[in-house]
Amino acid sequence: MSRALSGAPGGPANGRPGSAPALLAEPAPRTTAAAPWAASDPYAAALRAGRGPLFLRRTDGWLLPLDVERWCARADPVDLEVLDRCEGTVLDVGCGPGRLVAELAARGRTALGIDVSEAAVAHTLRLGGQSLRRSVFDPLPGEGRWDTVLLMDGNIGIGGDPRALLARVAVLLAPGGLLIAEAAEADVDERAQVQVVDVTDARTAGSPFPWARIGTPALVRDAGAAGWRVVAQWTSGGRRFVALRGGRDRRSTRSSAETPNSTAVISSQRARKPSADSPATDR
Repeated sequence: MSRALSGAPGGPANGRPGSAPALLAEPAPRTTAAAPWAASDPYAAALRAGRGPLFLRRTDGWLLPLDVERWCARADPVDLEVLDRCEGTVLDVGCGPGRLVAELAARGRTALGIDVSEAAVAHTLRLGGQSLRRSVFDPLPGEGRWDTVLLMDGNIGIGGDPRALLARVAVLLAPGGLLIAEAAEADVDERAQVQVVDVTDARTAGSPFPWARIGTPALVRDAGAAGWRVVAQWTSGGRRFVALRGGRDRRSTRSSAETPNSTAVISSQRARKPSADSPATDR
């Protein structure tokens, strides 16, 4: 893992001079990462090719398309909007091929991506980002000191239990830290066993693993039950996002998670369909 940590930025990214190398120092001992994505030949093959088709398949045969082409491309305008809201040091959980970590690195930000897929980690390193092959539930560098954690591209579903994942992220963040999570486009709340599959080759499928899909109302509900405070939610490019803070917030009321002209702080869970590329606000 030394290659993944070499050349880490050393500046005062979060107001603590020289804190970046210590933040990225790999903890020991390492536990064994969960294997499903790591063992998924179709996922690794798709990342190497930079394209699908690739799907998550439930046991009942239902297919959820995976946007491999977007993941393997450079960060798009919707991604950049999310990165503009990030604060301080950033941990990207389930970083995939690393477009977000690479963009943050190009901006001179201290950022680390983690993923259980060896192919994803290798791709991130080639782009110039910092990355480790690790499950979010393994010991991680900088636990309790990250300023921002990202759960993009449906990664709130990791482990099939969003509340357990939210509890884990709370341990990773510094007090008052920021979580930005991307919810499903539909207002769903489901748990399932899934496989990564390439439908063009029936022989190619990864091992089954638990996954969850939750829309904004379910994410807000789970976050509230886990002690998080919702500070913003918005829709951009047809994608839905929620910004959360957990624990005691030592920061100012307004933060970079809220756009200057946004009134996106919410207090209800009413289902509504915001217009694309605009914040969702209470009325």
